[in-house]
Amino acid sequence: VNDYVHVRKEPNTDSESVGKLYNHSVGTFLEEKDGWYKIKSGSVTGYVKAEYCVTGKDAVELAPKVGTRIATVTTTTLKVRSGASQDADVIGLVPIEEELVVKDEQEGWVKVDIEEGQGYVSNDYVKLSTEFVEAESKAEEEARLAKEKAEQEAAIKAAMAEARRSRQESQKQARGGKGKTPSGSGKSYRPAESYTTASSGMGNAVKDYALQFVGNPYVYGGTSLTNGTDCSGFVMSVYKNFGVSLPHSSAGDRSVGAAVDGLANAQPGDLVCYSGHVALYIGGGQIVHASTSRTGIIVSNANYRTPLSVRRVF
Repeated sequence: VNDYVHVRKEPNTDSESVGKLYNHSVGTFLEEKDGWYKIKSGSVTGYVKAEYCVTGKDAVELAPKVGTRIATVTTTTLKVRSGASQDADVIGLVPIEEELVVKDEQEGWVKVDIEEGQGYVSNDYVKLSTEFVEAESKAEEEARLAKEKAEQEAAIKAAMAEARRSRQESQKQARGGKGKTPSGSGKSYRPAESYTTASSGMGNAVKDYALQFVGNPYVYGGTSLTNGTDCSGFVMSVYKNFGVSLPHSSAGDRSVGAAVDGLANAQPGDLVCYSGHVALYIGGGQIVHASTSRTGIIVSNANYRTPLSVRRVF
């Protein structure tokens, strides 16, 4: 189907819809009745028209094309290499339990996506699985839409408050005849030498704005704070709300702003950069970040991995 089909309580089009089965979703076939399949998918059990579904051998052949193949890291630190060989250069390091999207599989090796690009990892250090989209019940859909609406309203409110604060600060600086507004350089982000101390008020505003998206999904390559983002897309989209343009690259984030001398000197709003990953520092030794497809956006201890650098944008 182009979008979705209704899952109905009884096998007829007049029956109540109990959920939606989206295109390329999967479910367990229970029985057939008068041109309808009774299925169970996620929390939804009901009937869909048979003409919109594939079963049996056809379903088995289609499954690899519609599922997302995931490699879950099973070793403390996994080396991602430029080629399918132990002699190939290491292009990135990935921590245990990180979930990587599989692009290809060959004997003994898996091609995966990381922030630095595509590389290869040994089958010996990952657990392979396939994730599928399942049906969404009416209650789940209503809860999701309500959450998205609340987050959007909160984002607008935070943006308006920050815009007012920025205007007031600009007016104050103008009256004093010195200083520049955050956008005064005319660049996407200012060069490192223009940074001295952090604006704690701005950093806390960034932290507060970012924390409202905890629980939302991780999507590789994504930049949506509500529908799915990866780690660099998360910090990029958070800072975009404050008029700052950051690269969609964890490696690129390691050169923005000014260097901070380690986590001990980090302040809320600082970027904490790891190998193949980036997060926002929120204080108290913690970060908020788009972690993995399994966990989504979460709060973690900042030293759960060894940081490569800490950068201050404001």
